Amino acid sequence: MEGTPNLAARTVEDVFTDFRGRRSGLIKALTTEVEKFYKLCDPEKENLCLYGLPNETWEVNLPVEEVPPELPEPALGINFARDGMQEKDWLSLVAVHGDSWLLSVAFYFGARFGFDKNERKRLFQMINDLPTVFEVVTLNVRQSKDKSAANDNSGKSKTTVKMQSRQADPQPRGVKMSPPPKDENESGEDEEEDEQAATLCGACGLNTGSDEFWICCDVCEIWFHGKCVKITPAKAEHIKQYKCPSCSSKRARV
Repeated sequence: MEGTPNLAARTVEDVFTDFRGRRSGLIKALTTEVEKFYKLCDPEKENLCLYGLPNETWEVNLPVEEVPPELPEPALGINFARDGMQEKDWLSLVAVHGDSWLLSVAFYFGARFGFDKNERKRLFQMINDLPTVFEVVTLNVRQSKDKSAANDNSGKSKTTVKMQSRQADPQPRGVKMSPPPKDENESGEDEEEDEQAATLCGACGLNTGSDEFWICCDVCEIWFHGKCVKITPAKAEHIKQYKCPSCSSKRARV
């Protein structure tokens, strides 16, 4: 199967790079490439699994026949529940199982390569600094709450390019060039975590590139790096209402 690892001795950084690549693949399957993923999970097929691959891609496939498998296996039979649940609930369930699988693979490597207590702790800390797949997939719930007040006070499309002061308006209506700032002096730890989660890219799940171009979906109100959804500032100026790949695919299936 694709993604079978080379089990030569590895460092904590090597295992984390593998984890991050597989995580990116799962996030793509459940967000920007969700239409393709949805179609592949036909309930009429046999037990299927969602695999994240180290090269930031993904595949839906049957479990390996090898016993025991070379790597821990993902949740089996994710396709059977597809039509028996609301889509968002099904995707959230797959995301939770995906997070569990990612951790099991990472710490399988930790055991296989003989990581000691400090190395295992460092690996977990590196992993824990990233939002989970579940948090990325369900990001729209938090972002909808955070943006509700701003949305009620403005009728303009979020794809209208606006160079606003982020300090004056932490949730600007319009294409933003960087995520909202954090006020570490006036908020507690829980508020800081919520604020950070609310500024993660809905495609890659990261809050990197503070000076990069961002765009917000007018339907689910999730923010994306422009490069992650292949939208440039020039293209955004001509879009009256932007729909992210996930919302566009949902509309097509209705």
